Amino acid sequence: MSGDEISYVSAFIIGILSGVHCLGMCGGIVSAFSLGVEPSKSHGQRFQIQLAYNIGRITSYTLAGFIVGGLGAITTQQFASHTLHQYLQTFSAIILILMGLYLANWWRVLTRLEQLGGIVWKRIEPLTRNLIPIKGNGQAILVGLVWGWLPCGLVYSMLTMSLTTASAQQGAFVMLSFGLGTLPNLIAVGLMATSIQIFLKKPAVRMIAGLLIISFAIYLLADSWWPLSGEDAHQHHHH
Repeated sequence: MSGDEISYVSAFIIGILSGVHCLGMCGGIVSAFSLGVEPSKSHGQRFQIQLAYNIGRITSYTLAGFIVGGLGAITTQQFASHTLHQYLQTFSAIILILMGLYLANWWRVLTRLEQLGGIVWKRIEPLTRNLIPIKGNGQAILVGLVWGWLPCGLVYSMLTMSLTTASAQQGAFVMLSFGLGTLPNLIAVGLMATSIQIFLKKPAVRMIAGLLIISFAIYLLADSWWPLSGEDAHQHHHH
């Protein structure tokens, strides 16, 4: 697998596993929005509205990835691109390792970012109140678009990964993969399915999640500092 593919796969897996962590902050938001849906809506309509929020949220993530990846591309062009790309990839791997430690509950250094996020959310939250009760899918997409810009340690970590792709298109793909991974979970929370939440909170599940992500990070590090062989490395970076 190339470094790019690894980024997409790990972004998707982190998205799936993010349920382990996102229930704290996003769970509250999802519940608030779900309760903000007009009571007259049927189950089918509620599901559509859940989907609409999430489409809005993932659109914002993808756009953020596109912007950040584009910034990475501009920066890399300004400097000697090969070395900078190596450092960016290393930075991304370090963030992934921190993410893994955080998910496995071994070292929760990323909670600092979350606390900052909480402060910003307190400022934004009143704005979303004007959009509630949610009457239809269009309105739900709007709420989702706003929600996608909420500060969250996980999203920030993934954005650093988008930055390291040094490509607007790949940056957008990383965030899209991550967003799609988060989808099943947040829809389940929105529909109040508790069994998934209980499963994700199990220490063993968290540990496996953390180890998986740390192993991706180690692979990325190896890939950026010790490419397969001179020839392959040249082609890889040329690509």
